[in-house]
Amino acid sequence: MKPFCGYNMADYMQHWLDMGAKGGDKMPSIFYVNWFRTDPTAEKKKFIWPGFGENSRVLKWIFERCEGTAGAKETPIGAIPDIDNGDLDISNLDVSDEVMQELFDINVESWRKDLELNEENLKQYGETLPEGIRKEHEDLKSRLGM
Repeated sequence: MKPFCGYNMADYMQHWLDMGAKGGDKMPSIFYVNWFRTDPTAEKKKFIWPGFGENSRVLKWIFERCEGTAGAKETPIGAIPDIDNGDLDISNLDVSDEVMQELFDINVESWRKDLELNEENLKQYGETLPEGIRKEHEDLKSRLGM
């Protein structure tokens, strides 16, 4: 967003934190989705999620989570479908159990590396970095055992 923001990014971040506080429980939930995990054993990049047509399964889970009718398991990065408990509808999906495990694996070491890069990025804001962003960053570090 930085190249497209017409004012200080720290102020921009604070604006959205303020919006969230004003909106309270009326604010939308936020979900992180990575459709682009690849098979590390393939010679050519091959996505392991079956593709666009199956994204509706994840969207269904998201809507059900918002309605309070679908379960999840907590991870250091947030709640994800517990595929062992059937939280995500995978009926008639041609994906092996191994691939499903890979799709929902949380690679803590990779997240730690990304968090270190993010920390370097956040340092540029110094004292202007909103406390809410700083706290969220520190909480994630703690959940990742850093």
